[in-house]
Amino acid sequence: MNAPHPAKVAGIDPAVPTPAHTVASTATGTSPAATPNTTDATAVTGASDASGAPCAAPGALLQDRLAGWISDLTTLHELTERLVRTDTLSDGLQELLSAGAALVGARRGLVVLEPADGLGPDTTIGLGLARADLGHIETVPRSSLSYGRILDGTAAGPDGTATGEGGIAEPDLLAEKSLDPRHREVARRLGYAASYALPLSAEGTGRLGAAVWLYDEPAEPDERRRHLAGLYVRYAAQHLTRLLEVERTRTSLATMAEELLPSRLPRVPGVQLAARHRTGPLGGGDWYDALPLPDAALGLAVGSVTGSGPSAVAAMGRLRASLRAYAVMEGEDPVAVLSDLELLLRLTEPARSATALFGYCEPALRRITLAGAGHSPPLLIGRRRTEFVETSVSAPLGMLACWEAPSVELQAEPGETVLLYTDGLLHRTGDPADRAFARLHAAAAGVPRAERRDPDAVAEHVLRTVLPDGKAEADSEEDVVLLAVRFE
Repeated sequence: MNAPHPAKVAGIDPAVPTPAHTVASTATGTSPAATPNTTDATAVTGASDASGAPCAAPGALLQDRLAGWISDLTTLHELTERLVRTDTLSDGLQELLSAGAALVGARRGLVVLEPADGLGPDTTIGLGLARADLGHIETVPRSSLSYGRILDGTAAGPDGTATGEGGIAEPDLLAEKSLDPRHREVARRLGYAASYALPLSAEGTGRLGAAVWLYDEPAEPDERRRHLAGLYVRYAAQHLTRLLEVERTRTSLATMAEELLPSRLPRVPGVQLAARHRTGPLGGGDWYDALPLPDAALGLAVGSVTGSGPSAVAAMGRLRASLRAYAVMEGEDPVAVLSDLELLLRLTEPARSATALFGYCEPALRRITLAGAGHSPPLLIGRRRTEFVETSVSAPLGMLACWEAPSVELQAEPGETVLLYTDGLLHRTGDPADRAFARLHAAAAGVPRAERRDPDAVAEHVLRTVLPDGKAEADSEEDVVLLAVRFE
């Protein structure tokens, strides 16, 4: 038995094949073209009634219909399983486009995220479309685009009617006489001749945006494809709503953390400064600071508060602000600064602990006096040496009834860089502590000679070498802070 061939869509084979073993009901009188899940009943039964009309055995009809439903359900299950594995908004939108293209038989498309509450983020992501292509589409008047009409609440096709599952089908754009001239020009330039758009909306949150898939040739999805795409998109909108909330929370926490850190590093004669800060999706308590002090000195600090989320970010802000005050009053004595900070932490936030490293830097003498509380040692990077600075072993702040540890002096040579960092840099590697320290040392020793004149290049090289393959940007519970100080 030969199954009917699905209609050609955009010049490619449909990604969701029509089930072969399905039969049309003779009671409905529908044709195979109108019902793609059917075949000629005569081919199945080989029988006809007294008038010569073909008829199908009821059992075979039911069996083939069930086979078609199972095939569709399996397809939807596989696509939704892939969708729920996405954990970022951008990945979720990209998966929506790919799955939707498979369901409607298209090759390219774009999704416009524009939440109705106006809180953002507003973004456009393309499938098979470069950034410049999206820019061309965005020059078309919004009212001429199917997804634009969905977003504006006037979801109707060129003939004034909406079609199938709340979507808008435009089967032959270039033949549509009322098409906006600019839209016609862009369609010809990008090589698409038809489109199918669906709204993205979730119950309880309203409109999220719209998705549109583009065909290379005049075409439109049949009723089955529209139904499957509609089911998938409605489910996807619920998942995207959750990812949207995560993205908003992440952005808010990152913004809060950045606002609590220096907006810019000071310019002090004799040294050059550079910093890197990466925070996790929940927001963390790592910080850095560089504070001009009297007598042309400079206070340098890095630290980390235990925990994550808004409370840790707020605690970090309070601790950093307090450290700045103590540094102004008695910065030339780093031990006194951390002792005061430890007392404050113990009295005001007894349930927390923190690590910290504070240095009183005298650029003219190329000297830093350091005191650390449970923090990893700085790294000295020079032409003839790359070594960890020996610091006293001490407990984190808030762990002892009274904290105090001796300070150490670091004498740098011209052109050398001192790298301060938080433990998150080591923890993100996933290696044991000794291996993580060895990796950091190797990364610092491998900084190209030409880049050692720029502390920004040194910090970037160390970050990308210690955390390769996107680990520096990936979601993690660990914050990362790097503060590079190069002596001239």
